[in-house]
Amino acid sequence: MKHLLWMLLAALVVMHQDYWQWDDATLVAGWLPQSLAYHAGISLAAAALWGMMLRYGWPHDVDEAAAEVDAANGSRRPEAGERRA
Repeated sequence: MKHLLWMLLAALVVMHQDYWQWDDATLVAGWLPQSLAYHAGISLAAAALWGMMLRYGWPHDVDEAAAEVDAANGSRRPEAGERRA
């Protein structure tokens, strides 16, 4: 799964370089320049990919290791909604 996520990221990087649309004055829906609509789509795709990377690509043992370090140091992380002193 991680390899697929990296390939999708590489594809987004390549697709972001939309040199073929620089001189295109076509309007989408009669008011939005085509290049701007394209970049809006790329931004939504990047946000979706970021969410997928956090969901499927984030190592699960990182949070456990951080909790162990905090326990060893005698500190704890605040719960949701709790303020730090």
